[in-house]
Amino acid sequence: MSEVFHLGLTKAMLKGAKVAIVPGDPARSERIAKEMENAEYLNSTREFTSWLGYMDGEPIVVCSTGIGGPSVSICVEELAQLGVRTFLRIGTTGAIQPHINVGDILITTGAVRLDGASQHFAPLEYPAVADFACTNALYNAALSQGIRPYVGITASSDTFYPGQERYDTFSGKIYPKFQGTLKQWQDLNVMNYEMESATLFTMCAALGLKAGMVAGVIVNRTQQEIPNEATIKSTEQKAVAVAVEAAGKMAKT
Repeated sequence: MSEVFHLGLTKAMLKGAKVAIVPGDPARSERIAKEMENAEYLNSTREFTSWLGYMDGEPIVVCSTGIGGPSVSICVEELAQLGVRTFLRIGTTGAIQPHINVGDILITTGAVRLDGASQHFAPLEYPAVADFACTNALYNAALSQGIRPYVGITASSDTFYPGQERYDTFSGKIYPKFQGTLKQWQDLNVMNYEMESATLFTMCAALGLKAGMVAGVIVNRTQQEIPNEATIKSTEQKAVAVAVEAAGKMAKT
């Protein structure tokens, strides 16, 4: 019987794991786990698909979060109840700086809090920042994979369309609050948009947990809005390799 409300997991199933890799897409959980040793399916319910793998004998959970901050907060909360203390998010993203290319790897140090869920854990004055050890592990893992990552700030929005100032929508409308914000974040040297890091970082820092994030660039919005399907898989695989190596390092600390 599950010991938590949503994930359908127990402490016994996690084998003492202290580190989790948390992708958004449930389909990625299996692929990530199979990059490790002795991959074992655990459970799937709603957006949460979980697997267990091992790095040098250390158990590591892989659990998808779905899209957005609210579901991330559920995943982190329930895994923390089961003993996990470190969370490494791996995702795909849209870059907004012209010099960042499709296929590049981004490591996020802090997030612009354009979400709502993070405010349930700390006021807006509280920064959404990654844990230093997690960031360092991700950076060094990227270098060991022959990748020179970009490191910096992400804009983390609750919505994919208006919050990221996309006009290719059903209505074509953006309310004044979000008009011009894409250029604003570009001018402030924000690297990219995504939808989970603000909640993840704020929640984990406020609760005394550790969090880091790596993402693969699948589109640059200064060039186009729709990604090239041919590049998604290879970009995702690079980010996965970084996350898995970093998770193994964090599991030993």
